[in-house]
Amino acid sequence: MPYQIEYIAAALKTARKAKKLSQTELGTNVGLPQSHISKIESGRTDLKLSSLIELARALDLELTLVPRQLLPAVQSIVRGSRDHTVRVPTGKLKLQAHPPTVAVTPAYSLDEVENDG
Repeated sequence: MPYQIEYIAAALKTARKAKKLSQTELGTNVGLPQSHISKIESGRTDLKLSSLIELARALDLELTLVPRQLLPAVQSIVRGSRDHTVRVPTGKLKLQAHPPTVAVTPAYSLDEVENDG
């Protein structure tokens, strides 16, 4: 199973367990049978993008495409709000995911004006 699929499958499973949902309950919430949730979490199926979006939202996660050069900054912000460790067969990975309602305080504000006087 490719690394990206393994990572996403483990992240979905971790988020489901954190919400204390069974595969059946999650499947009911998104209109998929438990057997398909099991295949997704084990990486045995090629997940459609629309299903991934529905699963993520049901688990209070949001999918976002980030320019690769900005990824370290985004990961740093997310780590500051919540940090989960996901174990997959290849070792220890970090999953940075947070619900869209988490407030992130910027390190600075453009509204602040320094007074040189």
